[in-house]
Amino acid sequence: MPNQREGATDDSPADLPCLEKLDSPTGSPPTASLSTLMELENCVSNLSLAHEIVVNRDFCFKPRNPSTDSLEGRVTEIVHRAFWDSLQEQLNSDPPNYSHAVLLLQEVKTMLQSLLLPAHVRLRSQLDEVLDMDLIRQEVDHGALDLHRLAEFVINTMASLCAPVRDPEVRALWDLKEPVELLREIFRVLGLMKTDMVNFTIQSLRPHLMQQAIQYERAKFQQILDKQPDSLNNTTAWLQAAASEVVSPCEAQSDSPGPDSRSPFSPTAVLNRAYIRLLHWDPQDQKYPETILMDRARLDALGQRLKMLVLEASVLLLTNAQCGRVVFSLQGFVGKLRQSITALLEGSHTREADLKGALLGIGEIVLQQMSQALATQGGAALPQESQDLLKGQISELWKHNNPVCVLIGERVQGFLQDTLRGGPAKRSPELPAPLGLLSAELVELGTAFGRIVHFNQTVFGPFYAPILRKLLFQPVGAEDGEDSR
Repeated sequence: MPNQREGATDDSPADLPCLEKLDSPTGSPPTASLSTLMELENCVSNLSLAHEIVVNRDFCFKPRNPSTDSLEGRVTEIVHRAFWDSLQEQLNSDPPNYSHAVLLLQEVKTMLQSLLLPAHVRLRSQLDEVLDMDLIRQEVDHGALDLHRLAEFVINTMASLCAPVRDPEVRALWDLKEPVELLREIFRVLGLMKTDMVNFTIQSLRPHLMQQAIQYERAKFQQILDKQPDSLNNTTAWLQAAASEVVSPCEAQSDSPGPDSRSPFSPTAVLNRAYIRLLHWDPQDQKYPETILMDRARLDALGQRLKMLVLEASVLLLTNAQCGRVVFSLQGFVGKLRQSITALLEGSHTREADLKGALLGIGEIVLQQMSQALATQGGAALPQESQDLLKGQISELWKHNNPVCVLIGERVQGFLQDTLRGGPAKRSPELPAPLGLLSAELVELGTAFGRIVHFNQTVFGPFYAPILRKLLFQPVGAEDGEDSR
């Protein structure tokens, strides 16, 4: 892993960015050469892969198997069938034509060699001896090639190298007698074994990568910034929007904010607000911060989960207000109600029409289960006017300015801010009693969110520092090159 920038000649720490790049012109970018673009793409690819390995503990490669109903799947099937049919014709000809078979044996040898470890000295020697391509070509010329003997050696070698999960598939190769079918299955199983080896390598490297991930990602992003100086434009706009949200309300309450007054606001507060804004990011907004682009899928999933929790909490709060604590505290009532709400809300976040329909269904389910609970207690049924009111309140929860959702969202946002500030991770936000039922889900969400934020802030903090310094602490009218700390 490189832990220093190429070409660095000063005595500054190697893993810190060149902050002077932030003042580079941000107009039309210069025309980049193809080699520069390829280097940039390779740098971004390596950065994304390393980040995914570190952050996603379940990350692994999987064999690509396109669906047979897709165009790619149909084309792949046609090409593969044509290839193996051509090989079959060559082997069935008189005399047999082994030209393609020899090339396949060469590829099998290469794939087996890629699976060998440095300690496999004897096995490597046997592989070179049995699959000696010069000797195999001589056997072809003299009509003495024995494909079955070579296949037996290949299968035995595969059995000694494969992971235990592949043992059944390797054993199944012994039952195949047709050379073409046998070669085809050997290649398929070897492909799976190569994938297993890649995933094993990833698992082996993860502890070492974890130790150097911060320096590695920071150095890689600096390389991207060197090649494309405007790679922090979206990040700057994102932090500026968060700073406006934090600073503006406080400035309105200030007695006499002078034009040259320095900002008393904490950069950490601005940065935390910026991170929370990502949970409510508009999917149509393409100006996502460059420094968090690799975690966008995870943050979007957390944002959708947060939205569903706010809706679920809002429904519980409205239901509790109408039916009272007696019914709401019945054993099993809340659990059954939550299961119904979760089932109806599932998949409703993609379209507004789906969410409206889900909320209408939730209103019906709530009234039905509440009526059953009241009947069980021998209480009077809820008046029709109250039923219509509750159903109407639930159906209006889809609106962005709904007061109930706004209230719940503010309380949950306060909980997330406490989590980011390092507060007690297991302390529930101060919410009305029924909402304490969601504390476990909120803690889980807050923990996952905090893990992403902490790692991102550790890696890209030096890139955020000059932006926040300029937004919060530079006096009005200060020169761009002046050190305003």
